[in-house]
Amino acid sequence: QVTLVESGGGLVQAGGSLRLSCAASGRTFSTLSMGWFRQAPGKEREFVGISRNTGNTYYADSVKGRFTISRDNAKKTVYLQINSLKPEDTAVYYCAATTRYYVDYEKYEMYDYWGQGTQVTVSS
Repeated sequence: QVTLVESGGGLVQAGGSLRLSCAASGRTFSTLSMGWFRQAPGKEREFVGISRNTGNTYYADSVKGRFTISRDNAKKTVYLQINSLKPEDTAVYYCAATTRYYVDYEKYEMYDYWGQGTQVTVSS
């Protein structure tokens, strides 16, 4: 069992930055691939990016260049740095964990554990 707790969301003006954190417990963190998703009101949950347990990261095209995922295995924490925030980035941001390999990591069904989400609101 894995428990995930996100933090770092808030209200920010367009152009600003935020760093979201996701702390994990319950399993060896280094074995987990950690994804970030977001869900805006009335929209489906959207893949943002992933930090694989191999050390690789990749991102949705819509956020490349502005979002950066990093992880600290010693702290069992994954981070999502968001720069140049836009009003359309307003959403609840979720981290998720999976132990699966060779799957489509952009599909939320591939993740076994989810955090409670943290709200990011960007004002124009």
